Amino acid sequence: MPKAMSAQEIARKVIDKKELFILDVRNQKEFADWKIEGDSVEVFNVPYFDLLDGVESIMDKLPNKNVLVVCAKEGSSMMVADMLEETGMTGVSYLKGGMKAWSEYLEPVKVGDISDGGELYQFVRLGKGCLSYMVISDGEAMVIDSNRMIQPYLDFVKEKNAKIVQIADTHLHADHISGGRALREETGAQYWLPPKDATEVQFDYNALEDGSEITVGTTRVGAQAVYSPGHTIGSTSFIIDSKYLLTGDILFVESIGRPDLAGLTEDWVGDLRDTLYGRYKELPDDLEVLPAHFANMSEVQDDGKVSATLGELYKVNTGLNVEDEGEFRKMVTENLPPQPNAYQEIRQVNMGKLTPEEEEKREMEIGPNRCAVS
Repeated sequence: MPKAMSAQEIARKVIDKKELFILDVRNQKEFADWKIEGDSVEVFNVPYFDLLDGVESIMDKLPNKNVLVVCAKEGSSMMVADMLEETGMTGVSYLKGGMKAWSEYLEPVKVGDISDGGELYQFVRLGKGCLSYMVISDGEAMVIDSNRMIQPYLDFVKEKNAKIVQIADTHLHADHISGGRALREETGAQYWLPPKDATEVQFDYNALEDGSEITVGTTRVGAQAVYSPGHTIGSTSFIIDSKYLLTGDILFVESIGRPDLAGLTEDWVGDLRDTLYGRYKELPDDLEVLPAHFANMSEVQDDGKVSATLGELYKVNTGLNVEDEGEFRKMVTENLPPQPNAYQEIRQVNMGKLTPEEEEKREMEIGPNRCAVS
């Protein structure tokens, strides 16, 4: 029987730049929207329905061994993998759980140490380009920009013999469903949101504002909280241990945040510029920027981490080097990619106005994040 390969195994291959040949049997539209990518990943797409009569027509397009078959949910890839094995091909495998499993997998990567023996971790969601964070200090933990899948955080904090006591979202997310409330219900931790983004939320929260101090163990997370609007009107960054700048969706390694997901592009583009060319300019150049998303695998370092120093980004990030305000406004408003799938519904879920079933949530999140200006 073909081997079932887990999303975790594939993630390690992608991060470690191991050679991987993928036969993706989803339809062309789904494949064009998003796929497994990496420096050493080669992908060939042919829809499953074109292979119902057999795989002979594509054998000359495939290597003679070690092919990973991928589909949306698993079933079609298992069948095609069986067909390939029947031809005598060796090393055939399929993605367990399909692209849905790939979309939901979180890979924890250590960012670095913080004062008093604490640690900072980045949870990399390779299949969606989402980045979330966990600060651990003196037996306590804080999760920032949590994904919908909360079990990986619960498992990880248990391994670290710590307890989640604080949860925060840097802004009201529109590309993925936040796990903040679910984590609060599971752990009893405090949940922080920027009040300017939370005017319509249907639940209680702690107000995350400029200068808020959130204590985790012996580490003051958010002691230098920076109000940083532009992606949303409430976007707020975290400076951790005077070393790390968690920028949410305001600043990425290769781009900057888009200001249009609440339909207020013209209003928020000025805030975006003020944050990037004003507030952030006043911060130390050696802060390590840790965003809430990435768009390309080129942003993922050899150790799996996504980051860069603020000073480096002011040299190489195009979005930080448009001196003319009119040109900046034009760049931001005329270079917007398609909006995220179901982003209006996702915003409603994150406000507590919609309570979809788990499968509906999965469907809402299918596809890449699109939080950056192109």
